[in-house]
Amino acid sequence: MRIGFIGAGRVGSSLGKFLQLNGADISGYYSRSASSALAAAEFVGADCFGSIAELCASSGVIVLTVPDGELKSVYESLAAEDINGRLLCHCSGAMSSDEVFDGIEKRGAHGCSVHPLFPVSSIYSSYKELGKAYFCLEGSREGTLFWQDTLVPLGVHVRVIDSAVKSRYHAACTVMSNLVCALADESLSLMLSCGFEKDEALAALRPLAESNLNGIFAADPSTALTGPVERNDVETVRRHLDCLTDPSDRNIYVAASLRLAEMAQRRHPERDYSQLTELLQNAGA
Repeated sequence: MRIGFIGAGRVGSSLGKFLQLNGADISGYYSRSASSALAAAEFVGADCFGSIAELCASSGVIVLTVPDGELKSVYESLAAEDINGRLLCHCSGAMSSDEVFDGIEKRGAHGCSVHPLFPVSSIYSSYKELGKAYFCLEGSREGTLFWQDTLVPLGVHVRVIDSAVKSRYHAACTVMSNLVCALADESLSLMLSCGFEKDEALAALRPLAESNLNGIFAADPSTALTGPVERNDVETVRRHLDCLTDPSDRNIYVAASLRLAEMAQRRHPERDYSQLTELLQNAGA
């Protein structure tokens, strides 16, 4: 079935290019921005459509790669066309197919979501790494089977998840991706306040971060844990808290350290982390 995209940004362009390079038949792109649709079509080697009706007539599978807040309104515009027998998909990690494609079965179509678990940051290069990503599917049996049949032969990891856990799943993705960026920015700010230049600070922190991530994914986060919380070093943690005078800096440190204390206690059940936990709880009060 030919695959068409409504939305011509990073996700739509990257997914379309990845699929096209692996043998999928991409019909083309429609976007409210004609220039974006044309750019995506030229990049992928597909058609540029001037209306949703034109794209719908040329596509058996229609993928909505627009911002989450626009998904329902775009679907309603699409549902005004003849979508009988078509598969409609969206790429939101947070929303289920039922939320977006309300009443789709009554229109003779099927709905699902396909979410590449990958930070798609560039229109023109992210497609090169999409093969490494897990693609998490949710929705109708017809939709999930289509994407399994399309992606599994490419060697892509595919996982079907239940619609009821979609928001929780997306929260997990956000913690590992976006919240890690926030922690990195916090660390960088503290290094800059110690007199480091930005490039020097990033170079100094990189081996620390990379080694830690390697440890996390070699086994699990608990086995990679080191540092003052893991050692139950109450005085060092107290020193950290004393120098973190900004409330937001302190709150980040306290929240993360309380979770670390739970992990450390599971790893070392013979140790008593109660004094450390009490210190952190009082600091965050």
